[in-house]
Amino acid sequence: MKAILGKLHGDRVIWLIVAFLSLFSILAVYSSTGTLAYRYQAGNTEYYLVKHLIIMLMGLFLMFVAHKIKYTYYSRLSQLALFIAVPLLILTLVMGTNINEANRWLTLPVINITFQSSDFAKLALIIYIARMLTKKQDQIKDFKSAFLPIILPVIVVCAFILPANLSTAIILFSTSVVLMFIGRVSLKYIMALVVFGVLLISLFMIVLLNSPDTGRFFTWKNRIENFVSDDGDRYQTDQAKIAIATGGIAGKMPGNSVQRNFLPQAYSDFIYAIIIEEYGLIGGSIVLLLYLILLFRGVRIAHRSPGTFGALLAAGLTFSLVFQAMINMAVTVGLLPVTGQPLPMVSMGGTSLWFTSLAIGIILSVSRKVEEMEEKEGGEYVAA
Repeated sequence: MKAILGKLHGDRVIWLIVAFLSLFSILAVYSSTGTLAYRYQAGNTEYYLVKHLIIMLMGLFLMFVAHKIKYTYYSRLSQLALFIAVPLLILTLVMGTNINEANRWLTLPVINITFQSSDFAKLALIIYIARMLTKKQDQIKDFKSAFLPIILPVIVVCAFILPANLSTAIILFSTSVVLMFIGRVSLKYIMALVVFGVLLISLFMIVLLNSPDTGRFFTWKNRIENFVSDDGDRYQTDQAKIAIATGGIAGKMPGNSVQRNFLPQAYSDFIYAIIIEEYGLIGGSIVLLLYLILLFRGVRIAHRSPGTFGALLAAGLTFSLVFQAMINMAVTVGLLPVTGQPLPMVSMGGTSLWFTSLAIGIILSVSRKVEEMEEKEGGEYVAA
């Protein structure tokens, strides 16, 4: 154990957060996949547990490798990654695997593994924005030489993600705006961008509410109408609320969930409801606290980073992960319409968990550099 811990560098608190979230994930996934096991695996409840464990171990391995790589190397890789991401997004829209009337997935030939190209594009774009903001610091207030080269890739990537995955596009756009604000982009350009975004969303909502009842437009329209009105099909959110209400303070204890048999996507989009049902308000609060601590540690790493790129990289990736987690939990408790966002490092998934692991690994790579710098200066990198 000491030999393993000796190879883990960077922020120890983040490593602990990853360990706790992984533990919650294993327990909740095993509990919530019982129905799937009886439906598709002849009652073999260990099938999805083993599958999830393999995916998680692979994700932890990717996190370990990513945290060992010097974070400045990601700046160069982001250019190539972005050039690959855009064609992949186009390919996904044109000939992606269609699930629930959305072309979000690409199926890799031969190995037959599906992945969401938006996950790869999100990671590539955040790193690329951090790179561009760093390179443009000398003329960061200029519209033509700084703002345009940064915002154009954001618009292109978000535009290609939006038709199949509106919530991911909004999260990515919001993260980009936050990064630009931290990167000292002129506030008037950011405000103009926000106003433009609000107007665009307003126009989009008008078109959406008057659209034909087909495709993704119908899905978005249906989710919004169900959220603002008591009429319509609110089965998912109602089952999630039942799980939360019956969980009480201490919960029903691991493996005793009842709503896992009724709640669709109990192992992914609504896994937080199963956690609250089995571990109560205490367990739900612990998970929420873990993400808030992750946000604090990420901001702390960004503040202590020796370079602009490291600071922006840590801040951007941390905000993206925590924002996604907050949206997932807000949907579960009924504060937002259903979005289809998984809970990072907790929901059952494949490549989405791997890209999340890579993001955390990159944050840890920045913190590893901070740790090395403070050791050289005679300081102490403490968890407080």
